[in-house]
Parts: sequence; C-alpha cells; structure tokens
Amino acid sequence: MPAKIALRDKLEQQIAQPRFWDTPDSARGVVTQLSAVKAMITPVQEVETAVRDISDLFELASEEGDEATLVSIQSDLEQLSLRCDKIEITGMLSGPDDMRPCFFGIHAGAGGTESCDWAAMLLRMYTRYFDDNKYRYEQLDITPGEEAGIRSIMLRVEGPFAFGKLSCETGVHRLVRISPFDAAGRRHTSFAAVDVMPEYEDDVEIEIDEDDLRIDYYRAGGAGGQHVNKTSSAVRITHLPTNIVVQCQNDRSQHKNKAEAMKMLKSKLYMLEQQKRDAELAKLYSSKGDIAWGNQIRSYVLQPYQMIKDHRTDFQSGNVQAVLDGEIEPFIDSYLRLRAQKKHKN
Repeated sequence: MPAKIALRDKLEQQIAQPRFWDTPDSARGVVTQLSAVKAMITPVQEVETAVRDISDLFELASEEGDEATLVSIQSDLEQLSLRCDKIEITGMLSGPDDMRPCFFGIHAGAGGTESCDWAAMLLRMYTRYFDDNKYRYEQLDITPGEEAGIRSIMLRVEGPFAFGKLSCETGVHRLVRISPFDAAGRRHTSFAAVDVMPEYEDDVEIEIDEDDLRIDYYRAGGAGGQHVNKTSSAVRITHLPTNIVVQCQNDRSQHKNKAEAMKMLKSKLYMLEQQKRDAELAKLYSSKGDIAWGNQIRSYVLQPYQMIKDHRTDFQSGNVQAVLDGEIEPFIDSYLRLRAQKKHKN
C-alpha cells in the first residue's frame, strides 16, 4: 500500500504541472492511471476506517450489553466482508497492462445472420456493463450484418482497470436459442468472439517502418444518408510483414482516423512481440481459436432451459436476463480468481 500511495502522489504532482495538458493523449493516460490507483487505495482506507469504528462500537456495546447494537454490528461485518472480497479482486489486477485503456472488438462467427444478431446482443450487454461501471467508450469501426445485427465492431474503452477486467472476456461466446429468423421456430446455435488489446501510447518501443504499410482510404458507411461520409475519411492499414489489418472510421477527419488506426496497429504489434516472449500472454490473446464449436469460453443457453455458464471456471447463473443486461461482474471475478490461482501454482 505505501508504494501505491507514493505512486498516487507522484501522479497527482504530474497533473498539477502547468503544461500537463499540452500533450492530451499522454495526459489522459496519466489521468486513467491515477483513477485506477485511487480505485485500489480508497477502498482499503475506507475499510480500515470501518474496522476501527466497528471495533470501538463492539467494545462499547459489549460493556453495556446492548444486544440490538451487537446484531447491527453483525450485519455491518457481513457488508464489510463483501467489500473485502472486492478489494481482493482488485488486488489481482496487478499486471503491467491491467490499468490501461483497451481496444475491445466483437466479431460474428459461424451462423450467418444468427451470429450477427448475437454479436449485436453482446454489444448491448457490454455497453450496459460499461455504463454501469462508468467506463467511457467510443466506436472506432463497425461492419453491419447483411440482414441484421453486426458483422464486427471495434470500441475504445477507458476506465479503471479497463484492460485487466475486459481481458477476462477474450474468447468465443456461444448462444443457444429459438431463432427469431427461423419461421419454423427451430433452435439455433450462434457464435461470436470477443477480442481485447491494451492501448499503448509512447511508453513502449515499437518501431513501424512506413514501407511496411499499405494504407487505404475509403468512405465510411453507416445507417442513414446523413451518417455516411461524403469524403474518403475512413482508414484501413495493412502491416505487410505480419498481414495485420486495422481500420477506423469513427471521425470525419482522415488524420484522426489514421492516428487511431496506428494506435491499434501498435498495440497489435506489441502484443505479437509479447507472444513471442511470454507464453502466458500468448495463450490469453490467442485463446479465441476458431469462432465455432469447441472453442467457446462461455455458453448462453436460452432454450430449452435458461443458464449461462463459463466453461473455464464452471461459474454459472440462471438469471439470464440480468447477465444480458450487463451484470457480468461475477463472471469476471471468478475468472480473475482462477487466473490468480494458476499464476500462484506456476
């Protein structure tokens, strides 16, 4: 904790500098890091204060034989235990990239229109989670489905431990339901993949040779004539040596879209380098496999019964609607615990 407090004080001193906001991108990174550090420190300090208060109150109630207060203290201790569990989970987010903002992608898999609709359902679930947790997010690129839903979408997400928490969602998500697109009312299985990468600014050394890039400019698409760019502001960048492709059409400015696409490319190349050196991170990043049978991390079954189960942790919930409305924190917490246990064993 002293080290975290020292880091908080250092970051606050940086923010207090007169020219701090002269470089907005790096400034936002510092602010995000400070928010994450405070999210670790403040709950601990609050619990420490609560423990002292409860201890003092317990002594007084015991001396006076105040049964009603002792019963109240028991309830307070149960709430305190839940807060300690949250602090324990936060302590598991200690990876070098866990505090960073991230690029968050959803991609429809096997299943055609069904999977595009499922990808849109996942997008709704995650954006509700982002809203509930005060995460800021913006759409960078989207490919609509041919008939319904979305083929793929890329978001930038910012908030305390954005990458650390959302990396737990990386993988294939499987849906089983009665299809709304099947006139015969048959049960269908659909797949979509979630892909999460930390965002890197200028604090990592990744050199990109301009000769290795193919940059294409095109008109951004969207729903409704007024939303379609009349100029070729959307940007697609292909890194020829690795065949990595990134694209952005969020802004009407070609320059801003190119800068955001370069950030994504930088993140992907850095992750690729990490894969070569770090087998654990490679397993995390490439664990999606094919977006189809046999590779799912979680199943969402709506028919013939209702159950959502994480196949990595065996954690499950029968409150399907609540989960689809964004209540995914228990799934994230259970995977963080599993990951911490595996790390401890190794």
